Amino acid sequence: MVDVFATVLTFAAIGLAVWGLVLIVLNKRFALNRPYGLALAGAVLVLEFALLVQLVIGLVNVFTTDRAVDKWTFIGYLAGPVLILPLAAVWAAAERSRWGSGVLVIGCLTIPVLIVRLRQIWDGHG
Repeated sequence: MVDVFATVLTFAAIGLAVWGLVLIVLNKRFALNRPYGLALAGAVLVLEFALLVQLVIGLVNVFTTDRAVDKWTFIGYLAGPVLILPLAAVWAAAERSRWGSGVLVIGCLTIPVLIVRLRQIWDGHG
């Protein structure tokens, strides 16, 4: 695990969750035909790309380390954020109410939880 990269991903996901929360408070929905929706979609794409980079780095690290790491559990926690974020974004865009943004908030808030768990597994605490 690259701790600095994981920390950046954690804060980026929290930032996107806050952005989605602001949309809920303003009674706006995650709509791709609005400028704020396109900007949010772009931010989601950037985060998804960074999560893919983390997946590749994590796979390389887990298969080249001498640490006692449960490889399949670690891989599952690596793949989780890569799958959850786009599913949440598609669901949020399809939802016609402001609660579509809520789906995106929940999806983004799962990413820090999974990253914390990745760190625990990598450090041998799980």
